[in-house]
Amino acid sequence: MQIESTLVNELQIGSRLNGAVEHNRRGEFGLLLAMLSADARDMAQFQLDVDLNVEQKLRKQFSLPPAERLIDDVSSDIFVTDNAPLFQQGARQFQLQQALTPEALVIRGSQSDAMVEVLSNCDELTKRKAINLYQQHDVIEDMHFIDQLATQRKISQTMALQYA
Repeated sequence: MQIESTLVNELQIGSRLNGAVEHNRRGEFGLLLAMLSADARDMAQFQLDVDLNVEQKLRKQFSLPPAERLIDDVSSDIFVTDNAPLFQQGARQFQLQQALTPEALVIRGSQSDAMVEVLSNCDELTKRKAINLYQQHDVIEDMHFIDQLATQRKISQTMALQYA
């Protein structure tokens, strides 16, 4: 009998162990148990999710909901949770809705609070440059090469008349 792979825990056996007990096959049952790892840390109940980080493992172990968002970005997500109307109806309804669909503590745009304060004191061109909405449009790039030459000649003639 050739072993395809080594058995580490009972999850790899599947229902073969149960079938051996049910059909009274003592030899297969003993062989399957002997093939299992003797190290208790290899048992299935001690296997933790290796692809999760520590925080996700603890949340899963203690059955905690996902963490509440502290900051919501209105510029990227238009469906921001707003529980304010329920607060007008009563504190208990607000608390229940906050527990079911938590509202972020701070709702703002893509800029941080300090940057918004600085930009509020700037002119419109500086604001647009800071948030990358400003696109410098150069008319010469859109012109044909012949038109560019004609424009340059006019500029050089105008400059020659001014300095002459």
